[in-house]
Amino acid sequence: MFVLGIDTATRAAGAAVISEDRLIAERFIHNLKTHSQNIIPMIQQVMEDAGIQPENLHGIAVTGGPGSFTGLRIGISVAKTMGQVLGIPVVGISTLKVLAWNVYGVEGLICPILDAQKREVYTGVYHTAPDGLEELVHPAALSIDRLVSEISKPSLAKYAKITFLGDGVPVYGDLINEMLGQRACRGTMINSFPRAAAAAELGIAQLREGRLSDSTFLQPVYLRKSEAELTWEERHGS
Repeated sequence: MFVLGIDTATRAAGAAVISEDRLIAERFIHNLKTHSQNIIPMIQQVMEDAGIQPENLHGIAVTGGPGSFTGLRIGISVAKTMGQVLGIPVVGISTLKVLAWNVYGVEGLICPILDAQKREVYTGVYHTAPDGLEELVHPAALSIDRLVSEISKPSLAKYAKITFLGDGVPVYGDLINEMLGQRACRGTMINSFPRAAAAAELGIAQLREGRLSDSTFLQPVYLRKSEAELTWEERHGS
């Protein structure tokens, strides 16, 4: 089973091909070009690196949000178009879960944070379980105060270590350290970006289990309204 992974959720972009439990090819780029310029050539390159043709694919996994509104739309549009042309399933994978998968197996809690602007982060809290990641705090856009409050609840306070990773760490890492002290640990720079290979690995598990839905209805998970929507509602009193 060959699965293509696509990620355009943040400023970085990536594409990868995996087969069962083996990563065959992966491309990652973090430059000033837009994802619309990068992602198609990257997909073509990983397919060439993997030595397969598009018709050899059995499915596609794409980071479905949260993240950059424009980036998410690009990645999901590409994935859905390929899926429809090739007649293969497309699954959306939480960007936060993809980030957490980078450090699967670490002790304690895993807390990916993506800078959501407006003094908030897109975040969720996970824990390593034998059969995958256990979600302990549902993905949401939260202030750091609210996030720390969630982590400090009795059910989570028992965990001595929390690994934070994502592009929100350079922005809010010092504040988090002040509030949580030695409980807070930072992931490495390499682990702070979603990886297309992680999306593909999580996606292949979903495909094996048959947890599929009609990809026609696959939409980005933004976790909050766009600036355009908020402005429209303000002007129209909604």
